[in-house]
Amino acid sequence: MSTQPLTLEGHGPADHGHHDPNLQHHFTEMAQQSDAAKLGMWLFLATEVLMFGGLFVGFGIQQAKFPEAFKAAHHHLDRNLGALNTVVLLVSSFTMVLAVWAAQMGKRKTLIVNLLLTLGCAATFLVVKYFEYSHKFHDGLLPGKFFANPHAQPNEYIFFSFYFMMTGLHGSHVVSSGSISSRFCI
Repeated sequence: MSTQPLTLEGHGPADHGHHDPNLQHHFTEMAQQSDAAKLGMWLFLATEVLMFGGLFVGFGIQQAKFPEAFKAAHHHLDRNLGALNTVVLLVSSFTMVLAVWAAQMGKRKTLIVNLLLTLGCAATFLVVKYFEYSHKFHDGLLPGKFFANPHAQPNEYIFFSFYFMMTGLHGSHVVSSGSISSRFCI
């Protein structure tokens, strides 16, 4: 047990007013806080890989089981909107990396600009999804028991169940990440 006095904030040995304002109250030093943040991020990424990986494996299994239905379902997708969203996702990943770099370098203006660009990409992604989903709803290409397209092949609903599950889950990640990122812009 240490005999060194603690500060009133409980951040370790008394430093006579030289407390780091970035150190959260429940950590004793910046290295501990940094290690906890890294571990938390790696755990988050691992759960993302497991969740989306499971969905992709399930998609692959069903595609192997019903190849004709999945091939027919692909004809209902808009390649141009899919390509646009792919570009938007790549650009948003890049602007987010730049925002993280700017935060690490203490470049507040660059941080805010890149977070705003990332939020703009998020909004673009969601608008594109709105148009894609509207078209699918209009054509009755809905998940599971809500599938109502009389011209579809049997089991085509399975493809759209995965389509809505995976893109909807990604959309919810975009919204939640956007709300978290927007806090840094304030």
